[in-house]
Amino acid sequence: MTASLTTTALSTWVPLAANDTDWNKMRPALLDALQDTLYMVSRTLLFAGILGLIVGLLLYCLRPKGILGGSPVARGLHLVLNLIINTVRPIPFIILLVAVWPLTEAVVGKTIGPNAAVFVMTIGATFAVARIVEQNLMSVDPGVIEAARSMGAKPWQIIRKVILPEALGPLVLGYTFLLIGIVDMSAMAGAIGSGGLGNFAIMYGYQQFNTELTWVAVAIIIVLVQIVQFFGNWLARKIMRR
Repeated sequence: MTASLTTTALSTWVPLAANDTDWNKMRPALLDALQDTLYMVSRTLLFAGILGLIVGLLLYCLRPKGILGGSPVARGLHLVLNLIINTVRPIPFIILLVAVWPLTEAVVGKTIGPNAAVFVMTIGATFAVARIVEQNLMSVDPGVIEAARSMGAKPWQIIRKVILPEALGPLVLGYTFLLIGIVDMSAMAGAIGSGGLGNFAIMYGYQQFNTELTWVAVAIIIVLVQIVQFFGNWLARKIMRR
């Protein structure tokens, strides 16, 4: 009897139709999700952008032919930084979210919510930024650096007045690429209840079989990515034309 009822229920089940969506109820939830996404993305970009820039500069400057390289201490620090980055970067973000739960709880006080997601996203994005910074700094003409050295410029002056200005355009493109990756991270963080558009798509779209809500969340993410890409390309072109 139970099997018969189950079969009947399955045969009569249909997904929630698009016109059944109660937008008076869903609109505030969608706006809250968008606000959470913008919060997570902006905070992560700020923290990871600064930390990644520092680590990337160290990687570039401590390499054997870098302006701070050559000493045993520099070689050792460069090796350690490379090892850490090469260990963390290959970990899929959804696994990283779970793997660092004890650390997240110790630092943030909980493992769910936007702040917990920002903490893990910052860890993952920092090392990605470091590699992007290192690779873009490698494009700086060594002759320009040697010219600054010959004029008596100190390492910090070379970094601030030569290396960073010369690599600014490519760095903007690199950070644009990173920002798009952070938007993707925020969507994945929704799978573990961190809020944002990813959580909205899973909770109200996937779990309630409402494809309209799922695609609305997807469309908003696509629009955000397009805006970021357009602005990043425009800013990089403007910098490199100077």
